[in-house]
Parts: sequence; structure tokens; C-alpha cells
Amino acid sequence: MTVGALVLSAGASSRFGGFPKALLAAGDDTGVRRIVGLCAEAECDPIVVVVGAHKGPVAHAVRDLPVTLVEAEDWWEGRTASVQAGLRALPDDRDILFWPVDHPFVDPRTVGLLRHVAATDLLAVWFIPTYKGEGGHPVLWRPAVRGDLLELRPDAPIRSLMPEFGPQVRRIEVGDPGVVANVDTPEAYEAALDDWREREGRPWTGN
Repeated sequence: MTVGALVLSAGASSRFGGFPKALLAAGDDTGVRRIVGLCAEAECDPIVVVVGAHKGPVAHAVRDLPVTLVEAEDWWEGRTASVQAGLRALPDDRDILFWPVDHPFVDPRTVGLLRHVAATDLLAVWFIPTYKGEGGHPVLWRPAVRGDLLELRPDAPIRSLMPEFGPQVRRIEVGDPGVVANVDTPEAYEAALDDWREREGRPWTGN
């Protein structure tokens, strides 16, 4: 099945003093451009980038990339509101690769592994990469999850749906610390960037 990508970049980045996390450096590029590039390499179609508080700068950063920009006008209500805005722009028959922009240091082979596992497991509907037992991003959703996501309150955490799907949630252990490297503070960003630089070029330890 064709996979659509939902790249979330709508928050205010308040812990960065209002500087958009999407524009933090990730190697020779910005985080949002690296993520979109990996989605394109994985042949995701379409690639939806959800913008909100920093609509202008993020839109400018991806202006030459093959993306569909969606503005979440109610982004301030909660992350789920922004996810719902992106979902409405994606075809309802697609698997969805959901990728928050604050996880820019994921190894591209992790994306390939997620898609491979999803192609071979016809029972699961929610695929989560884990590193040392901790769940991370990006995650992959089947179309069966879509309706429940759209029915959530805008301020409700998406993870609150997981008990409903029970054994249909598939956790995939990977050797990629990038899946749990959430750059939600300047300190977390610097640590994740240093770790990513150190492991670049090493043999991949994914399953």
C-alpha cells in the first residue's frame, strides 16, 4: 500500500524561546528538510507538512520540496488538533507515516524497516519503533486508526488511543537512538546532535 507522510511542525517551540524547531540544523540541512527528504526517499505520497505558529518560516524552508502545506489554524488547542488537520489532507486509503519535526535524527533505514514490517504484518494497525524499550517516532498508522484519531479531543494525547487497539499495536525494537531523540529543549537538541554526529558512518544495528 502507498504510504502518505504527515510531518508535524505546528507548535510554538516555546522551550526554544520561539525559534522554530523545524529550522534547527541537522547536518547540512534543517530538521524539517531532512525529514521531508527521508519521506521522499521512502516514496511517501503525498507528503503533508502541517504548519501553525511558525507558518511563514517553515513554509519558506520547504518551498522547493515536494510537499503539501496544511495550516492548522487551531494548533494552539493541542498537538492532536494539528495532527487532525494533516489527516484531513491525506487520502483515507493510505497508511500514514507520522513524523513530528522534533525527531530529526532518525536513521533512514528505520523508515525502511517500519515499512517492511507493516508490509508483512497484516494484523497490526499501529507500528512504533522502540529503542531500548522506549517508544519513539516516526510511527506508522493503518487507515483503520484514522477515524479514532479524528474523533479525539484536540487536546487529548494520541497515545490515549493505544489501549483501544491492544495487540494491534506492534512495537519494533531498533538500534536507532534517533527514534527517541526528542529535541524539545536546547539541551536535548545539542545532546541528540552530538550523538548523531558520533554514530554517522557506523554499522547500523537495527533489527
